[in-house]
Amino acid sequence: MTRADLEKAPAQVASMFDTVAQRYDLTNDVLSLGQDRLWRRATTRAVAAQPEEVVLDIAAGTGTSSQPFADAGVRVVPADFSLGMLRVGRSRRPDLAFTAADATRLPFADRSFDAVTMSFGLRNVVDVEGALREFHRVTKPGGRLVVCEFSQPVWGPIRTAYTNYLMRALPAIARRTSSNPESYVYLAESIRAWPDQRELALRIADAGWEQVGWRNLTGGIAALHRATRRADGADD
Repeated sequence: MTRADLEKAPAQVASMFDTVAQRYDLTNDVLSLGQDRLWRRATTRAVAAQPEEVVLDIAAGTGTSSQPFADAGVRVVPADFSLGMLRVGRSRRPDLAFTAADATRLPFADRSFDAVTMSFGLRNVVDVEGALREFHRVTKPGGRLVVCEFSQPVWGPIRTAYTNYLMRALPAIARRTSSNPESYVYLAESIRAWPDQRELALRIADAGWEQVGWRNLTGGIAALHRATRRADGADD
């Protein structure tokens, strides 16, 4: 399955994630050499949610990224396009309000959330700009956006080694750990084709967000983008 195939039929993206849901977290941990845990902790800190706030965790998968918020007493809504992921998540954390949601057509009212966060899911959305506008719509004035996503290593030698790892080692490792290793060929291709840090920041700003910035994680293998919605709501 190629990226072009998935762009023509978005439902196939959900189907692909359905097939890997049961061992998804384990596979990610192995493939990232444990770095995904550090990246998710950095994302949680960047959101900086308070107990009285409501956070939308979109592309939450099985809820791994939502658990720290819930454990801290924050009201979090884990949402995902993959019903398979949601089923696994509900079985593990029945106390969380898992919700089926398409990032480009969120089933939430305007100005519903104090913060919207998305970890390693934006590159799998067919209409990235549409999703960023939807995140903006459901965020309260003065609220914030935090996106953690794979990016482009800033040092040339690491960038070359990383690209080789993605296209050669990653699928081979996935064959040992994943229930659908072929899907990781697509995931590797999607990471390689994803825009760099500056380009993503420009896309976020074009969707109406302000004070857009980013911080590299692990030398730029991943990047944490942050932005805010205008406090007076005049950007509606």
